[in-house]
Amino acid sequence: MVRMMTQEQCPQRNNVQSTEKPQVYKVGIYGWRKRCLYFFVLLLMILIVVNLALTIWILKVMNFTIDGMGHLRITERGLKLEGDSEFLQPLYAKEIQSRPGSPLFLQSSKNVSVNILNEKKQLVSQLIAGSHGVHARGKMLEVKSSAGKLLFSADDHEVVVGAERLRVMGAEGAVFSNSVETPHVRAEPFKELRLESPTRSLYMEAPKGVKIEADAGDFQATCRSDLRLESKDGEISLDARKIKLLRLPEGKASPSGTRQTVFEAFGDHFAEIQ
Repeated sequence: MVRMMTQEQCPQRNNVQSTEKPQVYKVGIYGWRKRCLYFFVLLLMILIVVNLALTIWILKVMNFTIDGMGHLRITERGLKLEGDSEFLQPLYAKEIQSRPGSPLFLQSSKNVSVNILNEKKQLVSQLIAGSHGVHARGKMLEVKSSAGKLLFSADDHEVVVGAERLRVMGAEGAVFSNSVETPHVRAEPFKELRLESPTRSLYMEAPKGVKIEADAGDFQATCRSDLRLESKDGEISLDARKIKLLRLPEGKASPSGTRQTVFEAFGDHFAEIQ
């Protein structure tokens, strides 16, 4: 009985299933989600186009090429920079030179410093050009001409002037705190030469002699105290057509026979004493 009813119910169930429409499941994004996705894709494409346009504009403005950027060119010998440039950080280079036929300018609002370091990163030489002047620091300073001749040299032991002539243009001349050794001291043409020590003594020494000449003028020696001419092993010669001894006391004969200081002068027939 049960089996008969089951068999009878089966065709009815099949009929119900056959009469129903099959359900279709849609796969994908629809509605507002699809519109948002399209919007984000369109926005991304716009950003890519704008970014690409800005990149091309920067490349064109900065003048990017295969050889370099702007006025900076990369060559086989290094970097070549044309025009004015500003460095905000220290510049380390082995050699800096200008183009052939063009000068090289170094400009700074404060100072320009050139430092030389040794292998231990210690400062050995320094050159500073600032608003207060030019300062140089080192073991030795040399100045040479274009031909390689030494013009000036200075170190801890001595200062050497290699030029043919040393000219001092100051109104007060040159002041030396210690001794000066030179083979020749002369003034400019039609100028006076004065050797003066305002508060101390002035010595001129030479093992073979000291010669003072005035070819076109007078020679004058003035002192406040005594003027002494002394020759230890030789003689003192006054060679002139006329020799004047002013304010020389005269010796007179005294009838009383008192002793007086007598001055004697000898001269040949070519000399005249007044």
